[in-house]
Amino acid sequence: MSKRTTTALTSAALLATTGLAAAPAVAADLTIYTYSSFVSEWGPGPAIEGGFEQRCGCDIEFVSADDGVAILSRLRLEGASSPADVVLGLDTNLIAEAVAEGVVVPHGLDTGGYDLPVAWTDPHFVPFDWGYFAFVYDTQAIAEPPGSLRALVEDSEAEILIQDPRTSTPGLGLLLWMRAVFGDEAEAMWAELAPRIVTVTSGWSEAYGLFLEGEAPMVLSYTTSPAYHRIAEDTDRYEAAVFEEGHYLQIEVAGIAATADDVDLAREFLAYLTGPEAQSAIPTTNWMYPVVMPEGGLPDGFDAPPETPSLLMEPETVRDNRGIWVDEWLSALSR
Repeated sequence: MSKRTTTALTSAALLATTGLAAAPAVAADLTIYTYSSFVSEWGPGPAIEGGFEQRCGCDIEFVSADDGVAILSRLRLEGASSPADVVLGLDTNLIAEAVAEGVVVPHGLDTGGYDLPVAWTDPHFVPFDWGYFAFVYDTQAIAEPPGSLRALVEDSEAEILIQDPRTSTPGLGLLLWMRAVFGDEAEAMWAELAPRIVTVTSGWSEAYGLFLEGEAPMVLSYTTSPAYHRIAEDTDRYEAAVFEEGHYLQIEVAGIAATADDVDLAREFLAYLTGPEAQSAIPTTNWMYPVVMPEGGLPDGFDAPPETPSLLMEPETVRDNRGIWVDEWLSALSR
């Protein structure tokens, strides 16, 4: 029985657990697991899909999840029966786990020449965008935002919206940001912050939507998020607070699934994803920094990266400690 046939037997319980849409009933030439905002009508997915299909003369199908953590969970559960050919939307905090689980294979592409704050040499994943996690605030509700992560925890009275580190890459990013800044104090700092956390959502889209509806004046997002409001909505109402300790770096990545039917086609897609055509779509669709700067630079209204220390843990450190730190987070928030 082929991989594509066995995929049709995936249970409804599995889909509910991981938050992924069902795999396509009719097999595409290339099935790409990614997150929901990437393939939304305003995301980069439609343009990248159309551009690559025109180039390859093939058919690609996106299967979406709430976030990168859910993608990895689904791949683990499906195992060898997965229809995935490309995994798109994990970040550096998850790549060591993905490699250890055997869900990807080496890409065989040149990893030089990326416009990133750090060097990139990973043999299993290529980066396709990057940014800094930040707390975005409503200037109509907050005149002076906190200037540091410590001030947010200890001195600010602002209520916040965050995402769950068990299901969300931004949520995991905040968990690691707290750990990078506070070390062994992190659990105590979470307990101090907990009373001002309005809600913890499963993914970024839900949290940001609640923020825009006025549920809280601050939300965990990215330093690039205000660019969307400036460019798409012509408003400076929303800004990102810059913290003196630095901001945790997110580099989003894509790789070839171990279950890929056509590794060469998957590799071609990765090359296209990191090429100038796809990269030029990233700033104003995914609202992140491209890993290859477009010839004309960033669009008007899209600020250059802030001059802030880049905080980033080694993937193996995250892999070895994520469960422990999540348990500490759960304990602190339940007090």
